[in-house]
Amino acid sequence: MTTNPAFELVVRRHGTAVLRMCTAVLGPGHDAQDAWSETFLSALRGYPSLATGANVEAWLITIARHKAIDILRARHPVPVETLPQMAALPDGLGCTELIDSLHSLTPLQRQVIGYHYLLGFPYAEIPAYLGGNAASLRRAAADGIKALRQKHQNPEETP
Repeated sequence: MTTNPAFELVVRRHGTAVLRMCTAVLGPGHDAQDAWSETFLSALRGYPSLATGANVEAWLITIARHKAIDILRARHPVPVETLPQMAALPDGLGCTELIDSLHSLTPLQRQVIGYHYLLGFPYAEIPAYLGGNAASLRRAAADGIKALRQKHQNPEETP
């Protein structure tokens, strides 16, 4: 009968990935560290009932994302003189279309783009989670980004 590893080992193995998620959402600093701590406190309570063989890292990343969002919601808005410039979606592209576009990618392309661009993993570390090798995963991400750009490129922008 196999059992889940000791929780201390889980923290050692996945602590960096959890901190990356918290930092990606909250930025570096105390809030990200607080979300990291809250993630593992919450995970410690639920860990005994986690199914044996479950994807522990994915479970922890989900908890971390929720904890980081909770911290964002708790923040009070601070007035500023000018708003920071935000990245804009191409004209006529809303969030629904972007989500639909992401679903048009292969599962591997979506996963690699998520690990690299959202979680900040270097390509060399991603094979430990998805298999394959860094070069093939880099190619999958590049193909996915290219497909998204082609799908949403304005005709006037085409060279």
